[in-house]
Amino acid sequence: MLKNDRWILEQAQNGMIEPFEPHLIRSVSADGNGLTRKVLSYGLSSYGYDIRLSPAEFLVFRHIPGTVVNPKKFNPGNLEAVSLQSDSDGDYFVIPAHSYGLGVALEHLNIPPNITVICIGKSSYARVGLIANLTPVEASWRGYLTLEFSNSSSADCRIYANEGVVQLLFLEGEPCGTTYDDRFGKYQDQPQRVTLAKV
Repeated sequence: MLKNDRWILEQAQNGMIEPFEPHLIRSVSADGNGLTRKVLSYGLSSYGYDIRLSPAEFLVFRHIPGTVVNPKKFNPGNLEAVSLQSDSDGDYFVIPAHSYGLGVALEHLNIPPNITVICIGKSSYARVGLIANLTPVEASWRGYLTLEFSNSSSADCRIYANEGVVQLLFLEGEPCGTTYDDRFGKYQDQPQRVTLAKV
């Protein structure tokens, strides 16, 4: 069963999402004078929660001639840190055309043992060719999600920090025999840094 806003709010009060925004935020204060700035929405929605991209770190893939990316023996040299930039639209990173980036969620998650979470992209990004890869968050997982984004367009694309980047959908199932925590999952307790592929 897909869980609704009332359930998400109740679970957030028990520490499932921190920090937690109980409303869908579409604008924030732009300065101390009461002016506001529009943002890509984040917070609680009817049947999901839009998490934000952390400004802490963002890495993009770069091609090293003669190499093949291997998820079993990933070469960190294939990633390059990009700097956080700012202007009147907000704080952002740039993903080059036809490239790929890794960021991390601003929110810490602590998923209940009978819930699996699916991360899906936001339409504002999809409409400019920025694709958030679908990933699961398994029962009893906790930490900061590493987020994956593909720029499928022929132009460089901004991705905004401190604003909504993916929506989490919470799916309830019958209690499982072994949770992610029970089997000591390799991505458990991720810090608020990009976590590279592990085997």
